[in-house]
Amino acid sequence: MKVACIQLTTGRDPSAMLPIIEARVRAAAAAGATFVALPETCLFMERGRKAMQARLVSEVDSEDLQALQDLAAALKIDLLIGSMVLAAEGAQNDGKAVNRSLLIGPDGAVKARYDKIHMFDVTLESGETHAESASYAAGTDMALAPVGTAMLGLSICYDVRFATLYRRLGQAGADMICVPSAFTVPTGAAHWHVLLRARAIETSAYILAPAQIGAHENGRETYGHSLIVDPWGEIVAEADAEDGFIVAELDFQRVAAARAQIPALMHGRRFTLPDGGEADD
Repeated sequence: MKVACIQLTTGRDPSAMLPIIEARVRAAAAAGATFVALPETCLFMERGRKAMQARLVSEVDSEDLQALQDLAAALKIDLLIGSMVLAAEGAQNDGKAVNRSLLIGPDGAVKARYDKIHMFDVTLESGETHAESASYAAGTDMALAPVGTAMLGLSICYDVRFATLYRRLGQAGADMICVPSAFTVPTGAAHWHVLLRARAIETSAYILAPAQIGAHENGRETYGHSLIVDPWGEIVAEADAEDGFIVAELDFQRVAAARAQIPALMHGRRFTLPDGGEADD
């Protein structure tokens, strides 16, 4: 299977981003990719919570989603929207958004959806704070779906720091796992390559990580370096410091071979914690 990861510098206006996304997806499909993955928050990155909430629509009412469904159908490809910021369903969420990844099939239908589970909440020594849980409703469900003859596992950005999710995806049969992201420059330089290679090695799966890059209209600066990593942890494609896309041919026999050589996914054990509780890996 030939796959592509799109790298973007997303702005604040979805209507400005859609033509850029369409052109890049069409170019990737013309290069032979039958599965194309977009980065996290690919349609807009707004400045502040109120501006973000003013843009929120539900999944069912999203014209941007429909445009991307039409694009996938026209190109007859599987297209992963790395994530869209959408209105959360349910009165209990009180105006919050969801950070939702959507897999669109070659017929234009949504095949799978995944809401980002892990929220980045922190107060730094500088006084800078990030509180995703104040604006976003966290997801609760792991997600896998077929893409061609392979199984795709879904995740988003900060999830990559939680190895258990990826181990469970590998145990459930994921041949490739997507990590659409918007890593900042400092954390990207320090951790991006190490974390993604580790997740590939631990799961014996391909890791596809389409990323945001550069200086954004909302003031954020992202690291880029979109990656495709093989089941042995080797980088098979990496984007440079520009918008664009990377392409790689995936051989899923390598997934089976890696899992046969090091069957760690089958060797988990229950163990006792210091407080007397139990856990398993």
